[in-house]
Amino acid sequence: MKNDMKSEKNRPAHEIRYGGIKAVIWRNQTTNGTMHNVTLARLYKDGEEWKETSGFNTEDLPIIAKLAYDVHSWIHAHTERKPATETEPTTT
Repeated sequence: MKNDMKSEKNRPAHEIRYGGIKAVIWRNQTTNGTMHNVTLARLYKDGEEWKETSGFNTEDLPIIAKLAYDVHSWIHAHTERKPATETEPTTT
């Protein structure tokens, strides 16, 4: 049972992949609430084995920009917002 909890904790919250480039979103609980971290990787095949690298070439940059935008959107859509309190100004 303890191993099940550990493997669940180590699972990514979400993954977005465009071709051989991927972004993995990790959710971490802190005393200040939920925080998200993101890792980027380029996938490549070395013989019969798939590997990952954190190095990218010039042609990867537009894909990384799109991934960054989509990751930000996903995190924003899946983050709980605290309700406004009476002391916080509201817009009308």
